[in-house]
Amino acid sequence: MAQKESIFGRISQLLKANINALIDKAEDPGKMIDQLIRDYTNEIAEAEQAVAQTIGNLRLAEKDYDEDQRAAVEWGQKAVAASNKAEQCRTSGDTAGADKWDNLAKVAIGKQISFEEQAKSAEPLIESQRKVVDQLKDGLNQMKTRLADLKNRRDQLVARQKTAEAQAKVNDAIGSINVLDPTSELSRFEDKIKRTEALVAGQQELAADSIESQFAELETDASQIEVEARLAALKNKNTPDA
Repeated sequence: MAQKESIFGRISQLLKANINALIDKAEDPGKMIDQLIRDYTNEIAEAEQAVAQTIGNLRLAEKDYDEDQRAAVEWGQKAVAASNKAEQCRTSGDTAGADKWDNLAKVAIGKQISFEEQAKSAEPLIESQRKVVDQLKDGLNQMKTRLADLKNRRDQLVARQKTAEAQAKVNDAIGSINVLDPTSELSRFEDKIKRTEALVAGQQELAADSIESQFAELETDASQIEVEARLAALKNKNTPDA
């Protein structure tokens, strides 16, 4: 019985195995699932052998039970035959023969009772074994169903794992590029561009100021010339005619 409980415990443990949790921990989901399939297949094969042995033991017990019942019936029939023979002897006045056959009938009845008791004592054990066998068969069927499901879902699970890994890498890459982070490479590059743009703008402004100052100098020179011209005109007016 302890062996049967061990078998059933192993099947129950396998049925409770969290396949997705194992896959999540795997570095290579494809290899992990393939190994899991192999291990699961081996466990099922071992469980099948153990269950087959349990079923074989049950069939032997059932056979012994049937033989005990058959023997009880046969000894019962012998007891009836011996009792009838004793009555015939008694009717014919053969008292010794009657006692002989009565004694044989008693022996046959004793044998009948013995086989009946053996059969009766075996009934609870056989019934218990039948329940265990039914549970083990059900457990094996569930294991085989899960194994078939795992095989069918292998490609899907691997694809999901790969997709999740790719998404994680993309998220990490996006997180590492933050334009608002002054310590990021992108931010430093943007600052460098801004400084270059400011330098160019300053140079342009300086260039514009230089041109305006030159034109201002020209305007100043023109005004001075006008002043000199008018002064000369005034002097000419004040000079007596020669």
